[in-house]
Amino acid sequence: MTEERAMAPKLHVIVASTRPGRAGLPIAKWVFEQASTEGAFETRLVDLAEANLPVYDEPHHPRLRKYEHRHTMAWSATVDAADAFVVVTPEYNYGMPPALLNAFEYVFHEWAYKPIGFVSYGGISGGLRSVQMAKLVVTTLRMMPIPEGVPIPFYSEHLKDGVFQGTEFHKKSMNAMLAELARWTGALAPLRSRAAQP
Repeated sequence: MTEERAMAPKLHVIVASTRPGRAGLPIAKWVFEQASTEGAFETRLVDLAEANLPVYDEPHHPRLRKYEHRHTMAWSATVDAADAFVVVTPEYNYGMPPALLNAFEYVFHEWAYKPIGFVSYGGISGGLRSVQMAKLVVTTLRMMPIPEGVPIPFYSEHLKDGVFQGTEFHKKSMNAMLAELARWTGALAPLRSRAAQP
């Protein structure tokens, strides 16, 4: 790993759906590959199914960071380690998956001053209503949801043998989102640095 690559900001690609047979995992793998190829970030794939967070079960408010459970401490470390996020999310009943909302609510300070982009998938809407709901939540966590995103309508048409095959439109949208995400990651770095100080 070169020194430049070692110092690259860390981008976590979060798989929001946890249900068996989800399309989110192959789509997220495609997003991970695109982000890794683009080169502005050190990229990691984070699967909420593997995080396996129960419905919020900490006795103290997340703002206090007095975590008692190992799953919370592990999730705190995962979120804390990132400088930016891309969430790959479906749309459930015009909203985001409950696992994603639960993951947002588990920690508070760890999200602050980090930009977030969305890749959404679904039917004709491409999951956009899920994104709009999520944006309301992340702004309260002091995150910056960027306007650029990658909606994927009729996602099943792009899945072949369990592999997502993005079109040129998807790739162009992805590149535009990553470029803007990189700008905001750099711009917010001083705020993240000050927030990390005791």
